[in-house]
Amino acid sequence: MNLKNKIAVVTGASSGLGAALSIALINKNAVVYGLARNEVRLQQLKDKCGPNFHPVVMDITQNKILEKWATSLFSKNYIPDILINNAGIGLFGKIDELPDTEWLNMMNTNLNGMYFITRAIVPFMKQSDSHKHIINIGSIMGTMGKEEATAYSTTKFGVQGFSQSLFHELRDHSIKVTCINPGSIETDFFNRTGISTHSNMLQAADVADTIIHVLETPDNLLINEMMLRPLNPRKPDNKNSL
Repeated sequence: MNLKNKIAVVTGASSGLGAALSIALINKNAVVYGLARNEVRLQQLKDKCGPNFHPVVMDITQNKILEKWATSLFSKNYIPDILINNAGIGLFGKIDELPDTEWLNMMNTNLNGMYFITRAIVPFMKQSDSHKHIINIGSIMGTMGKEEATAYSTTKFGVQGFSQSLFHELRDHSIKVTCINPGSIETDFFNRTGISTHSNMLQAADVADTIIHVLETPDNLLINEMMLRPLNPRKPDNKNSL
């Protein structure tokens, strides 16, 4: 796909990988609708990216508000070409210590939000014969279980199943579906989760550039799953390092 003038929707766009993806897409002359709850950070990203970045203050777990936004913006004459489901939260802890609210928040954002935004966007993608692409950001924690990651891994295993089923459902509509499973990325995520980091984490800009490469593959070539890991990590003693 040639990304010039393509219309992209990026969730979790205000920081970390979402911000890096928005910048990378803008640098390819795409038009980006960046969704997030943090209005201040979205405006800062708008100031950096310029007129092709459109900040959208949105909680993707609010499905009715989300659907209203999508139907008011998109039509058969203005169709999104790319959806990047990046929004996600995580907190690690023992199953008998993690609060119910954290479990529900992770399920709601990591799975319900992804489902709701995809359901809102796909009908518009189907209205065009041109190739479209959905990128779901999973995690290596969605490919393996790990102590004290019960809740987070459950949501990311769900992303795997969602992506695989969606791939089969949309393949004949010229809509690609790719699940990207990164290891540890140097973002604020690790400060919030309480898990350890190491000295050679993936950089958000590098992961974003890799995803750009996936988007730019030939129309008849699909990378349906990709795992990204840092090279030569210096592992700390903490067993929760990624």
